[in-house]
Amino acid sequence: MVRGGKMSRVDQPSMRGFSACLALIRRDLTLTFRSPGQAINPMAFFLMVATLFPLGIAPDREVLSELAAGIIWIGALLAVLLSLDSLFKSDQEDGALDQLLMSPHPLPLLVLAKVFSHWLTSGFCLTLMAPLLAIMLHLPSEAFSPLMMTLLLGTPVLSLAGAIGAALTVRVQRGGVLLTLLSLPLYIPVLIFATGAVSAAMQNMPYTGHILWLSVFLILGICLAPLAIAGALRVINE
Repeated sequence: MVRGGKMSRVDQPSMRGFSACLALIRRDLTLTFRSPGQAINPMAFFLMVATLFPLGIAPDREVLSELAAGIIWIGALLAVLLSLDSLFKSDQEDGALDQLLMSPHPLPLLVLAKVFSHWLTSGFCLTLMAPLLAIMLHLPSEAFSPLMMTLLLGTPVLSLAGAIGAALTVRVQRGGVLLTLLSLPLYIPVLIFATGAVSAAMQNMPYTGHILWLSVFLILGICLAPLAIAGALRVINE
């Protein structure tokens, strides 16, 4: 609300919080571009998984087309897990995490911005790579659209759920295994509904229900995960 050419007191804190989130996203993306290995490693791992699967099983077109959705989604899941360990640890090492905790802005909003930055450099990039891998694995053309929709809806959930584990293990040295154990149970429903949607499309069956469930997971993740992440960071850093 604007009164007399000035922004009201109600709007000023929210605008400052929004500006802080944009600045945090810009900072994380800048740090990622300065050390591109953090973004390239998950994509290279994703490509390796999809490339090595045909060598480990029969390189038959029909077999690969049936397994393509599962291969792509398992590769994406593992690639996101690979990138989560450094989500908060780099900030913890350089003191940025302490500044985040002492910020006057809502901590859940700030960690949501960090998770969004992580998704842009991991899940979103993996989604852009998925059509190429789908062609390599002979995924039927009618399954391309549901595959992309499931990745766009599901990979943010992977980042949100994995960030909870990353927050809990931020002070654990070499906590990658613990992070995996904490995150995998939260990933299973996403994996089931995502691959189910692609399988249903391949059989010319409706898959709207699967997409709706993934949308529910995403909405719940956006609403609840930042609160859990903020609580975990406060508890761990007390």
